Amino acid sequence: MALRAVLLRERGRHGTRGFTLLELMLTIVAASILAAIAVTGYRRIVLRMEVTRAISDIGEIQLAITKFDTNNTRLPDSLADVGLGGRLDPWGNPYQYLNFEDTKKFKGARKDRNLHPINTDFDLYSSGPDGRSVAPLTAKASRDDIIRANDGRFIGKAEDY
Repeated sequence: MALRAVLLRERGRHGTRGFTLLELMLTIVAASILAAIAVTGYRRIVLRMEVTRAISDIGEIQLAITKFDTNNTRLPDSLADVGLGGRLDPWGNPYQYLNFEDTKKFKGARKDRNLHPINTDFDLYSSGPDGRSVAPLTAKASRDDIIRANDGRFIGKAEDY
């Protein structure tokens, strides 16, 4: 009986034991920090992929507009004329198109930092992740827009133009 009591006492001191509250809290804090870093990195990668998709879409739409112009000797009045009227950007907003053949529409043209129009034929852009946009690219609402500029020689983020 005495031997058994000694073995039970020894097993209690050196046997399997659980985590202390402090060890458990430190583990949870470390896991939370790693998860926050991973989520932030993931969001950055997703945003980069969405911007790339919008740039690609604008290139495709520009090509369809150019083909329409070649075949009809005029620019389309809307994206519906080239079969892309319902096309949405990666953030769920419709792509914006403005034909400058009608000089009255030139008033709504996108403008660079010197307030000069960035295109002479037509504007084509996505309002970006925030879904808001105004004509001057320097405005806060327009910095995240994906734009077509220099008559198609530049397609990218407005803040990079």
